[in-house]
Amino acid sequence: MSSAELAADRFFAALLAGDVASLDTVIADDFLIVDISSGTVADRASFIAALQDGALEFDRIELVERLTRHYGDTAIIVGRTEMSGAFGGVGVAASSRYTHVFVRDGDDGRWRLASAQGTRIGDAA
Repeated sequence: MSSAELAADRFFAALLAGDVASLDTVIADDFLIVDISSGTVADRASFIAALQDGALEFDRIELVERLTRHYGDTAIIVGRTEMSGAFGGVGVAASSRYTHVFVRDGDDGRWRLASAQGTRIGDAA
């Protein structure tokens, strides 16, 4: 398993646990995420705030598959997840494909998630 994949695992674990402190160490300062439901773009502060105030909660994130490609200090991961939780108090479940772009931080050499995009691929079982 590559270091970028380990960082990806830490990202999913932090989401599942609602662990903002861990999330803070794995996402880049200029992180952006595209929501799987609406296509809305959220920045780092908005994403962390949604998790911190409980507007976004996960009770299951199951990694189904992933393919990782490395280009120097950049790693692109395309994968598939099954997840469930709540957004704004409304229960959600989704099967999704995602693309995550990780970059190696020049200061400490850690892999950080710079960009994330999810696409719903059908109703979750």
